[in-house]
Amino acid sequence: MTKKVATLEKVSKMYGKDELIVKALDNVNLEIYKGDYLAVMGASGSGKSTAMNIIGCLDRPSQGVYKLNGTPVENLSDDELAELRNQKLGFVFQQFHLLSDATALENVLLPMIYAGVDPIEREKRAKNALDKVGLSERVNNRPNQLSGGQQQRVAIARAIINNPAILLADEPTGALDSKTTEDVLDLFDKLHESGITIVLVTHEDEVASRAKKIARFKDGKLIELKIK
Repeated sequence: MTKKVATLEKVSKMYGKDELIVKALDNVNLEIYKGDYLAVMGASGSGKSTAMNIIGCLDRPSQGVYKLNGTPVENLSDDELAELRNQKLGFVFQQFHLLSDATALENVLLPMIYAGVDPIEREKRAKNALDKVGLSERVNNRPNQLSGGQQQRVAIARAIINNPAILLADEPTGALDSKTTEDVLDLFDKLHESGITIVLVTHEDEVASRAKKIARFKDGKLIELKIK
């Protein structure tokens, strides 16, 4: 039986108070299984980014329960949430968020430093991750010496370095041209084929078409879950 890695149970998220309350998520139920490749879609304000923030433990539900690897997260302390993010989640964003004065290798090493991994093991794993994303010849290059697509590959290597339960990608091709977008999406396909669970937020049908499941949000509600 396929393992559930994340579960949203009647999750709502509200901002503001009294008559100014905005319901960003409204009673959402969603299950993410090991090995899923899920695209989360919706217009601006649909709730898709809020859903990703909760899945990624960047925010907490106002109502309902969110479980990551079976652990409810709403009562965890900020430090416990940070540790959970570092050990169980990997993040890729539209802007690459690389340290400009650090090499590709040093950028990829960073999550392992926080996780307390042995220095020799850190370097070995970082080089393997950069090789996996096709950058074994670029380990000593800094971000300004890399193309946009190469920078995103470094960010992906950094995101997978701690073997996350879920790789979360928020508009990961938004800053890339069409050819580089295809290259990065091909890489996501390969990572998924290797067994990595991926949740990808996008507003582009062409990007979502690579996923095996598509969750569509509207007005804070999950209105459709399509399984290919």
